[in-house]
Amino acid sequence: MNTLLLHCRPGFEGEVCAEIAEHAGRLQVAGYAKGKPGTAYAEFICSEAGGAERLMSELRFNRLIFPRQWARGSFVELPESDRISVLLAHLADFPSCGSLWLEVLDSNEGKELSNFCKKFEAPLRKALSKAGKLLEDGHKPRLLLTFLSGRQVFVGLAEANNSAQWPMGIPRLKFPREAPSRSTLKLEEAWHTFIPREQWDQRLSDEMTGVDLGAAPGGWTYQLVRRGMLVTAIDNGPMAESLMDTGLVQHLMVDGFTWKPRQPVDWMVCDIVEKPARSAALLETWIGEGLCREAVVNLKLPMKQRYAEVRRLLQRLEEAFAARKIKVSIACKQLYHDREEVTCHLRRLGK
Repeated sequence: MNTLLLHCRPGFEGEVCAEIAEHAGRLQVAGYAKGKPGTAYAEFICSEAGGAERLMSELRFNRLIFPRQWARGSFVELPESDRISVLLAHLADFPSCGSLWLEVLDSNEGKELSNFCKKFEAPLRKALSKAGKLLEDGHKPRLLLTFLSGRQVFVGLAEANNSAQWPMGIPRLKFPREAPSRSTLKLEEAWHTFIPREQWDQRLSDEMTGVDLGAAPGGWTYQLVRRGMLVTAIDNGPMAESLMDTGLVQHLMVDGFTWKPRQPVDWMVCDIVEKPARSAALLETWIGEGLCREAVVNLKLPMKQRYAEVRRLLQRLEEAFAARKIKVSIACKQLYHDREEVTCHLRRLGK
């Protein structure tokens, strides 16, 4: 179990390799990263015993930017028939697990394997339970089987509290028909990712106010209104009439990069197509000057050196807030509904 498998968005294998290699170097875990473009996964092969387990124990999965899911383990070749016997033999030295997820990659091949996994899961689950390898215990590690084909699977482990919230790291969110655009799912996923569900009533309450910069036609404004917030929508373009009819939205046709609220608001959200450095500077201003308590902002990525650019901007934010002597929690993730971008969540702590 000395290989770390990491799922990602197709085309971002290089970013995953750069990110995990940087962490491994910092933690002095010897090994190398590899990933083939377009495959939707990367690997980190450790050259020391227990390296993959040490990496996973030293890192928090929710602090990683580009990986969607991870597991430590190895690849197993499967026959066309009696796959379960081969898997049981491979799992003989594995500890008993508390849950089982059958996963595929976010690729065309992965989509074709989904039906196979659905049919295979029930008999496999039954066999694992009978063999004492699956005990349905949330304190035990999760068994993750990532199928690359019907004849090859990565058999891995991950702690349930230090891995993706959803299989393959893909949330099953339903697009609301009344929402003005599909971008609404980006903000909903951001809330699921960055805010514990039990804190939603406190941190996303109907007593709050919000600002949506670059709001039109209102996909992100919709999510704020859905929570009952009073929203100021900033955009020179038109807003959806359905949102304006709620009475909760004030639409100002001004520049989102220069406008500031007269009074601090609870939330600022922004999905403007702009250079990432400019969007990061916007975050620095709004959080640093106390214009909002929390913010969700998308950073559009350059064509090259994407991980390096994100790390540079996050470091710049950390240094700026340290200079202001304010405490801010910063999280960044490439969400499933993101494309050539990452989503940042910032929360100002204390007074």
